[in-house]
Amino acid sequence: MNKVTLHGRIAQDPYVTTTQSGQTFARLTIAVDRYTKAGEERKADFIPCTAWGNTAQFLAKYFTKGKEILAEGRIQTGSYTNQDGKKIYTTDVV
Repeated sequence: MNKVTLHGRIAQDPYVTTTQSGQTFARLTIAVDRYTKAGEERKADFIPCTAWGNTAQFLAKYFTKGKEILAEGRIQTGSYTNQDGKKIYTTDVV
């Protein structure tokens, strides 16, 4: 089963756009606190996420940078070749 639950804060305002086929999607990054020992500096992981359709529209309407969020989805990996010809690997929560 491929399922992930994230609890954190939105690191930047969601970027919402529409594909050429008319589907709405949103990209956002969630800052999730990392467990640390007492006295250590707090750390966070920044997790890239993508939402589609009505969920993307909901995010655009009600969520902004700094808002707390609980997100549930699946991990999806992919790759592409950048302008320099280097292969880039991606991991997102969808």
